[in-house]
Amino acid sequence: MQRGPPGELMPAETEKQGISCIMVQENLETDDPRSSMPAELHHPHSKYSQWKLKLFRVRSMEKAPQPSETQPEKGALLGISPPAAPNIELDNGVGLGSVMKLCLGGKSKENVEGPGRRVDRKLQEMDTHMTHLRGLCRLCGIALRKVKGPVHDIHGDLDEASKGSLRKMGCKFTRWAEVILKVFKVNVAEDTEAVHPVSFCHRCWMAAIRGGGICSFSKTRVPEWKPHSSLCHLCSPRKPSFQRSGRKRRKVIPRAQSLAKRTRWDHGNIINVGERRALRPFGGHYHGPVLRAWRKPNTQREQWVKNITHCQKDHLSTKLISEKLPVEFLFSFTCLVCDHLLSDPVQSSCGHLYCRSCIIKYSYVLGPHCPACNLSCVPDDLTPPAKAFLSALHSLPLLCPKSGCGKQVRLDSFKAHCLDHELEEQDANQWSSELDNYLLINKGGRPRQHLLSLTRRAQKHRLRDLKTQVKVFADKEEGGDMKSVCLTLFLLALRSGNEHRQADELEALMQGRGFGLHPAVCLAIRVNTFLSCSQYHKMYRTVKATSGRQIFQPLHTLRAAEKELLPGFHQFEWQPALRNVSTSCNVGIINGVSGWASSVDDSPADTITRRFRYDVALVSAIKDLEEDILEGLRESGMEDISSGFSVMIKESCDGMGDVSEKHGGGPAVPEKAVRFSFTVMSVSVLADDEEEEVAIFTEPKPNSELSCKPLCLMFVDESDRETLTAVLGPIVAERNAMKESRLILSLGGLPRSLRFHFRGTGYDEKMVREMEGLEASGSSHICTLCDSSRAEASENMVLHSVTRSHEENLERYEIWRTNPFSESVDELRDRVKGVSAKPFMETHPTLDALHCDIGNAVEFYKIFQDEIGEVYKKVNPSREERRSWRAALDKQLRKKIKLKPVMRMNGNYARKLMTQETVEVVCELVPSEERSEALRELMRLYLQMKPVWRATCPAKECPDQLCRYSFNSQHFADLLSTTFKYRYNGKITNYLHKTLAHVPEIIERDGSIGAWASEGNESANKLFRRFRKMNARQSKAFELEDVLKHHWLYTSKYLQKFMEAHKDSAKALQATIDPVESLDDEDMSLEVNGV
Repeated sequence: MQRGPPGELMPAETEKQGISCIMVQENLETDDPRSSMPAELHHPHSKYSQWKLKLFRVRSMEKAPQPSETQPEKGALLGISPPAAPNIELDNGVGLGSVMKLCLGGKSKENVEGPGRRVDRKLQEMDTHMTHLRGLCRLCGIALRKVKGPVHDIHGDLDEASKGSLRKMGCKFTRWAEVILKVFKVNVAEDTEAVHPVSFCHRCWMAAIRGGGICSFSKTRVPEWKPHSSLCHLCSPRKPSFQRSGRKRRKVIPRAQSLAKRTRWDHGNIINVGERRALRPFGGHYHGPVLRAWRKPNTQREQWVKNITHCQKDHLSTKLISEKLPVEFLFSFTCLVCDHLLSDPVQSSCGHLYCRSCIIKYSYVLGPHCPACNLSCVPDDLTPPAKAFLSALHSLPLLCPKSGCGKQVRLDSFKAHCLDHELEEQDANQWSSELDNYLLINKGGRPRQHLLSLTRRAQKHRLRDLKTQVKVFADKEEGGDMKSVCLTLFLLALRSGNEHRQADELEALMQGRGFGLHPAVCLAIRVNTFLSCSQYHKMYRTVKATSGRQIFQPLHTLRAAEKELLPGFHQFEWQPALRNVSTSCNVGIINGVSGWASSVDDSPADTITRRFRYDVALVSAIKDLEEDILEGLRESGMEDISSGFSVMIKESCDGMGDVSEKHGGGPAVPEKAVRFSFTVMSVSVLADDEEEEVAIFTEPKPNSELSCKPLCLMFVDESDRETLTAVLGPIVAERNAMKESRLILSLGGLPRSLRFHFRGTGYDEKMVREMEGLEASGSSHICTLCDSSRAEASENMVLHSVTRSHEENLERYEIWRTNPFSESVDELRDRVKGVSAKPFMETHPTLDALHCDIGNAVEFYKIFQDEIGEVYKKVNPSREERRSWRAALDKQLRKKIKLKPVMRMNGNYARKLMTQETVEVVCELVPSEERSEALRELMRLYLQMKPVWRATCPAKECPDQLCRYSFNSQHFADLLSTTFKYRYNGKITNYLHKTLAHVPEIIERDGSIGAWASEGNESANKLFRRFRKMNARQSKAFELEDVLKHHWLYTSKYLQKFMEAHKDSAKALQATIDPVESLDDEDMSLEVNGV
């Protein structure tokens, strides 16, 4: 007899079976409605009509399952269709539904497939779906076979080549999932094998590498992966040919699911009626042919379940049980999903047992129902079985599969027993490998080459097993640090071969003391030597090529090191929070006018400015001094104090003049620049049981450019009050907010509370008048400290006190603005004492020592000219005469003391001019000996007074001059009012007035004048020009950012200490490049400007 697909009969056979079934139905009086009709109502061809109706299967007439049908049994899941209850009623008859079932030949899904068969179909569909997914790329959806190159695991670790390529571009990820999330914006951490592909193609790998693990330069459209369904486009793809041509698509005739091949005949206890299974009547003898109830093999279903659970290596088979136990007893200890012995068993609400991992994976793929009874089985409802059952499970005797062992081991100790066998095998393999080292084996062929003579690829191939073993050991013992393990092995090999010199170099390299410089040292070298990126990279390549070693670190390493030193890296908190200031800590360089609230009428500021946020910059400066602060706390025995810290800040602001360069573009902005900077002068702490504060840190060089940290750089003229106010306004607001709050910052592992006190002392005369709203320096009110007019100051040169303050200037501005007494202009000016604009920044009433020295030097330079020309005898000398006197003075100074004339007085010229040697040279040109003696006395008194306001701490450095200052200043004033009356009759300069009248009072109040000078800010002017030349760019905005960043790094105490500790590194560098010449240069050291 011919057969079609498994489970389907050919037409001829179908005809015979149909006829035989009709005969069976007649004998058993089945539920045929025609059997109960009278004979006269029967159609003559009724037999033929009934056979024809059974022959053709009409799917539209199939009957849905009745609610009364029973649930499938346990055997249904295993692929065995259980014997159905007989639906044939011999006496009462049934409705049309049963007739239709019989007429359809019993081919409905309910009676052919059964619940177990439906589960198998679902498993087969999921296996096919997952097979399709394994051949696709997770990111672009293309078939992996169409793309050349290796396939990469979506959840795996980065290989060494990919990791090295990404690290060169600043990416430090170690897993592909992190790279894919950053590049393709897809989170693959929660992917499942049943829904998403597990690999991606080499084309997507190249896109990730080219983007540096940060971005993607190619437009990759990531498909949306959906769970498997009946309309899955992977399992049932649409044919694009029909869609393109527009032809009518043929209707595919649905084909019955193929069934397993049945056995021919079997004399059993079951009768097949139209392929409906029915029990044989008791006591009856049936002689006709009977079809056997067939069973489908479980091999395919087991393979599908294995693809879902993947538990073959973890769970134990029932074949390991040593004793012959009853089948039902053994079945109770078997997982109903994987057919293995239960591992971490759980019990469902319906009472069935499974492995925990198997039922969770099974429920996720096929739905939350029990594999045995099809009831709902949610993973949350799973509970552990009873303890008695667990003890019985763990006591099962298993036979060790190791050949030669044959021991019976309990289930709970089986894994430990197998582990002992693995350890014994490892020891045996190690012993055999040691024996093989002493055996000479001639394998024939060409001789084996040495490892070092091989190519890199051949070396990797030969050492692949060793690399795997080292990696396993590093992951298990050293936290994955494979590099340290290999270096240690190399070090031990060198020690065992008595190569101690090379071993010492390797050990120094491993401990960070080798020839490779620390990234902070390389950064300090670059900043202090003003090397641009290209210059540093050229030096890096040259040294590496010459020495064969990486002495200097690459640029990306330097960029990573500078992040910790720039503002915006450390976390902090203000209590209470700063008013109108963001709480964000990770704020770097910002636009200087970003916080300026402009109105509609205001025009935008025509300037380019960049700055740090004031509070973030202060935090970075304090963290830079952390080691010094902790050392001061240890010396004072106050390591545990967390509150009561006071920080004194000196503020400086001054114009840098013309800083124009011949490169760059941008808007038409003035090329004059202004810098605002600050210096941490001191940190003190007040203990709970103490009355006075204890200074734990004091800046040793307060006037050095290394301690003056830049806060804001702007291209603006310092005389442009409107723009200056707009730029410095946000800084003033942040400063006022910080005065009312406390900073909580971690120092030495403990949170410390710090308060900040600000003193605006680093301003020259012009800047003080701009900030306090005073008239220009040519005003009749000459002093910014008192209310004296120029005439009053010349009449009484000594007896004055400090009376001005920021609050008083604000009140006087309101009087000037409103004129409440309706006075005239002169009367109003006399009332407000020279205040003509609104003060916008508070300055500390003091004397700037640097500009005082420069101003007094200018005055002495003019006195020298007047004494040469004997102005005391003349009333109004002409301009030509004054030019001749100045030319004679310049010629004499150049000839005698090599002092070249300058267009504008500066600090260096002033220091050389104000000496006793200069006076002796000038007196050679003075005709009168009496005038020369008075000039010498005037200079002598001045040199006696100068150390008092120039010293950082005059009480310690020059106590004698401090005690005699009042006497010397009075004597100096008498000389000016008598011998040099022709010049100081009714007038006096601003700085001479402050020098004679206010120095003792300021020193008594602040303790020093020189420490609070603006010399550090002034000396940093040359740094601006050098850093701008170093970072020449087309955009002035980016150029200003680079200058501000490198200027901040230049002032870092951290880098300065590294430079001091590694200043002998040049000796190691020279020894690497030229070992012969380095023996003669023992005193060579690295000299860097400012260190």
